[in-house]
Amino acid sequence: MLRLLRHARRHSTSSSSSAAAAAVPLTSPAFAVFGANTGVGKTLVSAGLVASLLASPSPSPSTVAYLKPLQTGFPDDSDARFVFDRAPALLRRLRLAGGGASTRLVASNHTLFPSPAVDPLPERQDTVVNYGGEEGVEEKALVCRTVYAWREPVSPHLAAEREGMPVEDEEVRWLVDRWLAEEDGGGEVWKVLETAGGVASPGPSGTLQCDLYRSSRLPAVLVGDGRLGGISSTLSAYETLLLRGYDVGSVILEDRGLSNDRFLLSYLRKRVPVHVLPPIPEDPKDDLTDWFSESSSAFSSLKDSLQSFHSRRVQRLNSMQRKSKYLLWWPFTQHDLVPVDSVTVKDKTIVPQFDACASWWTQGPDSNLQIELARDMGYAAARYGHVMFPENVHEPALRCAELLLGGVGKDNGSTAIEIALKMAFRKYACDHGIIVDSEKDIRSEGSVHFKVLALNGSYHGDTLGAMEAQAPSAYTSFLQQPWYSGRGLFLDPPTVYIKNKSANLSLPPSIMHDQLSFSSLTEVFCKTRDTSSAANVYVSYISQQLSQYAMSNNSEHIAALIIEPVIQGAGGMHLIDPLFQRLLVKECKNRKIPVIFDEVFTGFWRLGVESASELLGCFPDISCYAKLMTGGIVPLAATLATEPIFEAFRSDSKLTALLHGHSYTAHPMGCTAAVKAIQWYKDPSTNSNIDLDRMKLKELWDSALVNHLSSLPNVKRVVSLGTLCAIELKAEGSDAGYASLYASSLIRQLREEDNIYARPLGNVIYLMCGPCTTQDSCTRQLAKVHRRLQKLN
Repeated sequence: MLRLLRHARRHSTSSSSSAAAAAVPLTSPAFAVFGANTGVGKTLVSAGLVASLLASPSPSPSTVAYLKPLQTGFPDDSDARFVFDRAPALLRRLRLAGGGASTRLVASNHTLFPSPAVDPLPERQDTVVNYGGEEGVEEKALVCRTVYAWREPVSPHLAAEREGMPVEDEEVRWLVDRWLAEEDGGGEVWKVLETAGGVASPGPSGTLQCDLYRSSRLPAVLVGDGRLGGISSTLSAYETLLLRGYDVGSVILEDRGLSNDRFLLSYLRKRVPVHVLPPIPEDPKDDLTDWFSESSSAFSSLKDSLQSFHSRRVQRLNSMQRKSKYLLWWPFTQHDLVPVDSVTVKDKTIVPQFDACASWWTQGPDSNLQIELARDMGYAAARYGHVMFPENVHEPALRCAELLLGGVGKDNGSTAIEIALKMAFRKYACDHGIIVDSEKDIRSEGSVHFKVLALNGSYHGDTLGAMEAQAPSAYTSFLQQPWYSGRGLFLDPPTVYIKNKSANLSLPPSIMHDQLSFSSLTEVFCKTRDTSSAANVYVSYISQQLSQYAMSNNSEHIAALIIEPVIQGAGGMHLIDPLFQRLLVKECKNRKIPVIFDEVFTGFWRLGVESASELLGCFPDISCYAKLMTGGIVPLAATLATEPIFEAFRSDSKLTALLHGHSYTAHPMGCTAAVKAIQWYKDPSTNSNIDLDRMKLKELWDSALVNHLSSLPNVKRVVSLGTLCAIELKAEGSDAGYASLYASSLIRQLREEDNIYARPLGNVIYLMCGPCTTQDSCTRQLAKVHRRLQKLN
């Protein structure tokens, strides 16, 4: 481990972003020691816990690794040196008091990166201590490390600034992950990481300690405060850790005669064990030897509770794969094709994975936004709970509406599909005299049938009405929806894809025109194409299809157009020619057919812009948003509509109102999350991917790598736009389409060997990042896929 970490600062500084995710073995219990405040005794607890672990009777840890990532006041103050000095002496006293086998302890202490102001530079410390006789000797090891050390005894963010040794968060996290992943081949290893200051004390970059180590998911030992006011600071620290997703394994604090421990034990109601230490001597000359002896039972109890916590955690994780197969019914999954050992819970390690399907296209936040969302939602839950929406207003709903109408809806509207269809049908009925405006009377109700105009390959959700508005597919088959009849006219759309480094146009047989290629996708979206020969062909095809339908179906009306703008998601990640969709919208508006954009997938920067309307250069009457809108933390869909749509529902009768909604409409927590996420995505200070001049995302997928992928012989097409990069593998017959298992081996390799969690759409694999994901991260994942495809036969 020493050799690994010696070169780590140079490596992490130059290429931490390219480092592979570390697999953390569950066989090694690991805990982070946090403090409710500075000066509550974190290092004393660390030393006592380490000694208790080393003194444990067999079977016991063969190695205890202690890490102090951030140290100030160095070298006069060195927590790692304190543990290195104290633990062997404590172990000797514990052995003398309790007997046990003879032990040989090999201990070391090393500081990796002292600041230039540290003088003299510390040397590595090594010692070997023998306890007991010569026979039956147990080998033990204590490995203490300080990673970054500054001379001035101030907060790390000040020390880093004053001493000219700044440290980025990713450096710290990279080193911690490597330390956690390091295994000792000879027995159980316990790992103890001690933080600096309090739970919310800043690290060297200014990031709070509780945020800095959050990605490692270490369960915490919280050292509470036994002083006056300590109940408040301890509970505040505890709640802060919980809010960030930490598991708190134990609370331990000094007894100052104020019974803080009794109150905490009562308040926490057995949610977490609370351990009590005797008062710490205040005399600086006291070497604490007697105090540690007096505290040995408390440290032993702490050790036992942490061991129990770890055992329960591992047991639960190990059982989850088997239980999930027999207790859960996963959507869009054939259970017989999922082996138990492929369920994504590893039984020996915790492996960070790149969420290549963005958790069904919902995930948008970076780690900072996740924290902000959790905090704001906690506030909304405590402030509002839930408020029935009709005839009521609350700040989250109002602010969310303002942001939606001022952003994605600045020229249009958005809703869930079922409501959108109701809105569109009402507007069509009013515009075409089916409903008399003055009384909203329905003429010839029984002879009027409304249908939609949609595209083959579309998908608008799996509720009954939404399924009726999409073309026949695997999702609407008799096996899935026996009631399905397909209430619409479904057109064949032209698509655009990248192959052999160029953008190509693919036309369906129903559209006769020469095949086209483009120098880039920029040319595909250019509005000068509106006067091209392809435009004339598209207009003719659309008009002909609508006219033929009208002539053959006298009682049926095309009462709404519904499309996924630019990209069809579940249908296979197809890029629909934006010229075709733009002309389709124009034709429908000329015929007074309301237009619905289903932006549940494409909205909120998924395609590199806030709304796909910006790419098309046209706007709907109604549109639907969800998924990325809340950062993926909670479900919420929004409905925006133009003023004329709203007016179609206004009258003196309640029967003409929009009689649609659910119990949790405008739920305050969802609205609060949406407010935060919408603002976060478009703010350059929080999202470095924003190109402020063009209000678009910067190119996230390396264009050279995308072109290389498109040139591989086993790749049929590539679509790369915004946060999406989709690759269709060449396949024929049953190996093509949604039911295909053609990509199974590739997906398995990506998951198990490359730490990319991907779910294919048949023979289409795709990577999807969030609007805030770094370009470096996207390039790393795409390079892994490229290497796999090069080897794929």
